[in-house]
Amino acid sequence: MSKTALVFGASGVTGWSFINEILHDYPKPGIWKRVHALTNRPLSHSQSQWPNDSRLNIVSGIDLLEGSQEELEATIKEKIPDVGEVTHAYYLAYKAGTDMQKELEEAVAMWKRSTMAMDHLSANLEFVVLQTGAKMYGCHLLENYPTDYLHVPHKESQPRLKQPYHDLLFYHPQLDWVAEYAKDKKWSWCDTRPDIIIGFVPNQNFYSLGTVLGIYLALWRDVNGEGAECPFPGTAKSWKALSNDSSSDMIARQTLHLSLNPDKVEKGTGYNVADSKTPSSWSKKWPILCSYFNLEGTGPSPNPPEVRKFIKEHIDVWHKLEKEKGLQTGHADSPMTFPGFEYFLMTQFDFDRQYDMTKTYETGFTEDRDTLQAWGGVFDRMRKAKIIP
Repeated sequence: MSKTALVFGASGVTGWSFINEILHDYPKPGIWKRVHALTNRPLSHSQSQWPNDSRLNIVSGIDLLEGSQEELEATIKEKIPDVGEVTHAYYLAYKAGTDMQKELEEAVAMWKRSTMAMDHLSANLEFVVLQTGAKMYGCHLLENYPTDYLHVPHKESQPRLKQPYHDLLFYHPQLDWVAEYAKDKKWSWCDTRPDIIIGFVPNQNFYSLGTVLGIYLALWRDVNGEGAECPFPGTAKSWKALSNDSSSDMIARQTLHLSLNPDKVEKGTGYNVADSKTPSSWSKKWPILCSYFNLEGTGPSPNPPEVRKFIKEHIDVWHKLEKEKGLQTGHADSPMTFPGFEYFLMTQFDFDRQYDMTKTYETGFTEDRDTLQAWGGVFDRMRKAKIIP
């Protein structure tokens, strides 16, 4: 056991799975000696749902923007005395906000400060990963999507977004900075690019489609009964649009694989991460998700239901479920949840945005997951954590 991981943003929708996969000895036993789970908000071990493992060190309360660089490093060293043993750092932290300029500045600052801290504090550092995403391919631009120079399936070698969109995306200054900073370092690095992340979060999260749809479908079943039809809460175009799901477990596995095989990774480049080489659509996925809850998933209707609106209208039913089933409270309509994000994802993403997964699989990664494995695993954990009945 020679490797020690440090995960920034460990309680987030991807970070959780990194800790979980490492504690389950992915890719094989005998690799991971220790893993440090850094979270800003407090997180107890019982709340985390991670295995009871002496290798785990949960470190809460480190604000990556607080104090000077020296003060941040002193705080990390104080809370992680053996930080000098860290070999692999995974940066999955994200501070969501509605002010785009402030979000950009904070995202860049957090990444710089974290990376410099690890570089300064651990002489054993081997690999650093920055998680970016499908915004690299302009997927968030919707009707402004630049079809003249970006094409599906999206390859990592595609050009960057052009102006005016280039400077609005914080991934670009993050990547430009680390390319310069790390060019003479002995450690290697890459960025990973998931699409919409499907994963379990133990506490409330700004964006978690898995959490919201798990609650929505459980509530739909309680309101409408077992076996009820459940129409797709999106449009006819989004029903057919192709994409690749990126479940947090597979993101973690593919990223861990890349970082443990630096000889197969092109330093400083991007890698698409997703469940399968084959894209899918809601027309294939929705019936499978609904069947998990003993519902019959049907196609979009002329007036599709809105997920958030339905939850709000039936919140009294949910509160009753919480009491009857002993569920955690506060997840169904949390102030932490970004208003309307699920409506945006289910209706506005109505164009093909599938990935070319060749580059990642050429490094020797072989696993492939289907919809039920990806989403069902999230719903299973939500049940175990008493977030849904």
